[in-house]
Amino acid sequence: MRDRNVAAEPFLSPLHAIVLAFPISLYSSGLLSDITYFNTAEIQWSNFSSWLIAGANLFAGILLAWAAFSFFFGRVGVRRQRGLLYLILVAAMFLLGVVNSFQHAKDGWHSVGTLGLVLSALCTALALAIGYLAHSRSFSREKAV
Repeated sequence: MRDRNVAAEPFLSPLHAIVLAFPISLYSSGLLSDITYFNTAEIQWSNFSSWLIAGANLFAGILLAWAAFSFFFGRVGVRRQRGLLYLILVAAMFLLGVVNSFQHAKDGWHSVGTLGLVLSALCTALALAIGYLAHSRSFSREKAV
């Protein structure tokens, strides 16, 4: 008998992965426009960032609903702990994104400032961590006969 590594099935369905791609790209684009606004003080970058974050929040809300439904009504098994971590991270990303939207809704320089930039960076980091968690494969040990 010998041991061999067996790749587990993918964590997300392909459609779920497509929905996840939107918050990853929109939050990171919002962070880039926040950095540009922070360096240039051109108000259009703040407006652009507000719309990017709003779009990211829309898809993050859809993702949160899908993750909650999958966690509570999906297949139960070895992936339960991973699903709980995924659900917690998606909920944190969504809540921080909503706070970030409220921050960007303020007038003038206070719309982005340091807090808006930090919130955008946190949302981006969470989105990237969720993407890594969702697309990394876990391996299990099996004994071959």
